[in-house]
Amino acid sequence: MSTSRVGVVVTDTYPADDLDHDTAPLVAALRERGADAHAVVWHDPALDPAAYDLLVLRSPWDYPDRLDEFLAWLARAEAATRVLNPPELVRWNLDKRYLAQLAARGVGVVPTTYRTDLDDVRADLAAAGGGHVVLKPTVSAGARDTGLFRADDPGALALAGRILARGGVVMVQPEVPELSQGREKALYVVDGTLTHAIAKGALLAPGGGLIGGVYVEHPEAVDVTDAEAEFARRVVAAVDEVTGLGVPLYARVDTVDSAEHGLVLLEAELFEPALNLHVVPAATGPVADAVVTRLVQ
Repeated sequence: MSTSRVGVVVTDTYPADDLDHDTAPLVAALRERGADAHAVVWHDPALDPAAYDLLVLRSPWDYPDRLDEFLAWLARAEAATRVLNPPELVRWNLDKRYLAQLAARGVGVVPTTYRTDLDDVRADLAAAGGGHVVLKPTVSAGARDTGLFRADDPGALALAGRILARGGVVMVQPEVPELSQGREKALYVVDGTLTHAIAKGALLAPGGGLIGGVYVEHPEAVDVTDAEAEFARRVVAAVDEVTGLGVPLYARVDTVDSAEHGLVLLEAELFEPALNLHVVPAATGPVADAVVTRLVQ
């Protein structure tokens, strides 16, 4: 065990409002368990993936700005060593059309259309009448290019046009009022076990953009109901049913309990979710234990 090398995959710079709070405690916990663990920057030319027994994807949060480069690196990394979560799962998870696949497996999701034509978006907006809608691209992170609008706001169609002009696919969803009230919960499932839950507050400002103009979460530890715990387990099981890739090392299951739609999945983050170990430090041990377990499997 003492010779096992673990690279915790990060990047080299983070904005002041979106820092990586997880890597330092995770690396320390892995070292306490006998692993030779280090944070490694994915785009560092000196990084040799083959020098590690395991690479754990944690916070390569600049990947949306250099997606092709990241995907090429991911292919090289998986050819050289073991990577978790598995790159095949990461590639599947990068496009939010996976939600439709999980819905087909019986997982509740927010009603969503996926549009590649502006006229179809226009029809969705017309069908929503004077209600509010959320538009976002299927490939995004940190609420980039995500907006909450009245359906008749010209800004909604303008956002859709920008997404389509870049070759993206537009998701159109009805507003879920509970999200605007900050009632989203992130449920963390580590190696199949629910470890903790976080509420991060509302993010989207009406009329497009983010509250305060920047992406800022306000994470707080929250309790989990039996129904939410079972829902999280069901989501992870459905991911395995769709992909055949087994139980992921980590999953963040974003949910909201909606008066209109029931308990629904907003996102299953299987790539680089912040674990919020600074908010729930007791979760650090279970995460490190799960990594060590995977080393010997």
